[in-house]
Amino acid sequence: MRNLQPVCSDFGFHRGTPIDRFYIEHFLKQNQSLIKGNVLEIAENTYSKKFGNGVLSCEVLHYDAKNKNATIIGDLTKPETLPQNKMDCFICTQTLNFIYDFKAAIKGSYQLLKPGGVMLCTVAGLCQVSKYDMDRWGDYWRFTTRSVEQIFRGIFKEVNVKSYGNVLAATALLQGITAEELTTEELLHNDEIYQVVITIVAVK
Repeated sequence: MRNLQPVCSDFGFHRGTPIDRFYIEHFLKQNQSLIKGNVLEIAENTYSKKFGNGVLSCEVLHYDAKNKNATIIGDLTKPETLPQNKMDCFICTQTLNFIYDFKAAIKGSYQLLKPGGVMLCTVAGLCQVSKYDMDRWGDYWRFTTRSVEQIFRGIFKEVNVKSYGNVLAATALLQGITAEELTTEELLHNDEIYQVVITIVAVK
């Protein structure tokens, strides 16, 4: 505990499954009945394929046309670049932390969805800075359930916000200790004081 260097500095990617990834996938699995119809993801369609249930199309949003996976080139903060009322489900994981004008991005997400469409969103609470993102476009924000709920309720019709985490999980994430090195019981013990990953189900 007195070591000034973590066990692993890349969230644990080189050792196994990062703690936050475990929580993201647990959340999506719990809500996979909502991942259907026309589904959109950021940068790739991994989760649409893994957790989709009756998916008609897997769209990929990216700001850069160099991304060969992208089917929609646009910026969540620029509504004129986005389709309107097109998607049944928008999976947006660990993205808003890296967008300076995150409120505009949430409004852009709302625009993408059909009436009754759902946004499945996760954001980081307690975690280290992502150097990869910081060096490229910025790592700006950390959220709490209260801040997220207030922001989303000002835009969406229905909002359900929860958190994952406890002091052990938070410490493990900061150290780069992986989900495989903890038990499922330890990971899923919830202590709202230690909000590692915050989840949002938002319905238009």
